[in-house]
Amino acid sequence: MNITFDDKQPIFQQVANIIEDDILNGTFRVDEQILSVAQFSQLFQINPATVVKGIGLLVNEGILYKKRGLGMYVTTDAKQKIQMKRRDRFYKELLSNLLNEADKLGLTTEEIMDMIKQLRKE
Repeated sequence: MNITFDDKQPIFQQVANIIEDDILNGTFRVDEQILSVAQFSQLFQINPATVVKGIGLLVNEGILYKKRGLGMYVTTDAKQKIQMKRRDRFYKELLSNLLNEADKLGLTTEEIMDMIKQLRKE
C-alpha cells in the first residue's frame, strides 16, 4: 500500500482516516483485529507514536477497542459512527463551502443539482 500524506492535516489524523476508510470499505469488520502499531508504522514509514495517536482518536470515538495483550479491534457500531461523523462533516464543511461558492458564481439550486446529476453519471 502506497500512501502519500498531505500537509493540510496532521499525519495522525490521516492515519485515523485511513483506518476509518478501511472499516467503511470492509477491509476491517466488526470485532476484527486491525494492523498493529508496528505494522502500520512500517507500512507507512512513520513514527509509531504517530500511529498510536491516530488509533487513540478512534478509541476515544468508540470506533476501536483494545483487547489487552492482543491488539485493537473494530467495535460493533464503528461503521455507523464513522458514517454519522462524516455526514455531519460533509454537511457542515463541504456543502456549506459548495453553497457559498455557488452563491458567488450566481448558480441556482437547479443548476447545482444538474451538475451533481451529471457527475453521478460520469
